[in-house]
Amino acid sequence: KKTVFKSGSQLSRDRVIQKKYLQKDGTRCGYISGVSFANKLGITTQVPMICEVVTNKASKDYREARLASSRVIVRKPRIAVNESNYLILQFLDLLKDIDDFSEIAGDELSERLLTYMRKVNLRFSDMEAFLQYYPDKIYKNLYKTGLLNGVSS
Repeated sequence: KKTVFKSGSQLSRDRVIQKKYLQKDGTRCGYISGVSFANKLGITTQVPMICEVVTNKASKDYREARLASSRVIVRKPRIAVNESNYLILQFLDLLKDIDDFSEIAGDELSERLLTYMRKVNLRFSDMEAFLQYYPDKIYKNLYKTGLLNGVSS
């Protein structure tokens, strides 16, 4: 875009990530994961320098890409991402590593997670079919956060 500045304007990193990794022909094929998603939920105050993306467009399980001056970690999903499952997979990825990301614990953590689940209309019963794709550690984290046994349904 032309601007009053000689250098012009740059595309926003988030818009480039959205077009390049999260959407394909207008359909969902990926989601933001890791510390970026944890920060969005308010369970960490860390502001990530690296954006982690899980996308069907990934050719390897893990690779790093450069986007202008930013680094992006691109991961292959455990199961194909689509419009109906991306919120579930995104939330389960967070739960898998919640002990690494979360700066809060106990009731406060449970309430933040439950608030998010209510906001996006996510129930434990929705997640059950996808638990088989995650390591057993996720059951421990579900229990510790108070989400196991359908507490949130």
